[in-house]
Amino acid sequence: MKAEQRREWIINELYRNKKVQVSALALEFGVSEETVRRDLDKLEKEGVAQKNYGGAVLSAPTNRDPSYASRHDLNLEAKRIIAGYALDLIHDGDSIMADTSSTAFETLRMLAERRENLTLITNSLVALSAFQQSGHRLIGTGGTLGASTSSFVGPDASRTIERYNADVALLGCKALSMNGGICDSNEAESELKLLMRRQANKTILLADHSKFDRLAFIRLFDFGEIDFVVTDRQPAEEWVEFLRRRGVTLVCGNEVLENE
Repeated sequence: MKAEQRREWIINELYRNKKVQVSALALEFGVSEETVRRDLDKLEKEGVAQKNYGGAVLSAPTNRDPSYASRHDLNLEAKRIIAGYALDLIHDGDSIMADTSSTAFETLRMLAERRENLTLITNSLVALSAFQQSGHRLIGTGGTLGASTSSFVGPDASRTIERYNADVALLGCKALSMNGGICDSNEAESELKLLMRRQANKTILLADHSKFDRLAFIRLFDFGEIDFVVTDRQPAEEWVEFLRRRGVTLVCGNEVLENE
């Protein structure tokens, strides 16, 4: 297993159980404990983990996000798969509201290359910088810029979103729970996601397989308030039926599982 894959596994384990042990990780990966400690050193520098005796704990409180860079690298291949699946839901000339999730960014990157005359409204500094020469129309929300999240938040950002009506909202999340709903971890970001959903004609939730059956700090909205869930692989049959009963179209691979 490569170092990047090990660190991705460790991050997922930290979010699930809030702690990891060096000895257990060394056995899991078949590497030395010193190799695991180097992985934890890197994650500590990124603000994801806090090392302690024998292991590490999740350092970011549940109402804070790790840096954009560390979020972007997590499950990156799954995010690119999701981006490809989402293409058919967005057309030339569409107006799009997009949050700062790294999955939304990967989707926008593919859309910028394969669609024409798009309008993008976003609070993501990363997206605005990346697509400024794309030929598409970009509208930044303005607001207060978070140094680690590379996103604009606050009243100014909210007012900008409320000025526009969009064809599509592209949103990511931290967790999906049948009982807890669609969840996230950052309050300021969550407020903007709620507004984007409200201002859009249809809402596309982008969530890789690791988000299912998890909870996060903030409940965003119920499943009946979104139109599509796009994921990299088909979830358990219980989830397929759960989404169908709530009128949500599940897109996973070549299959589009329509709601009843």
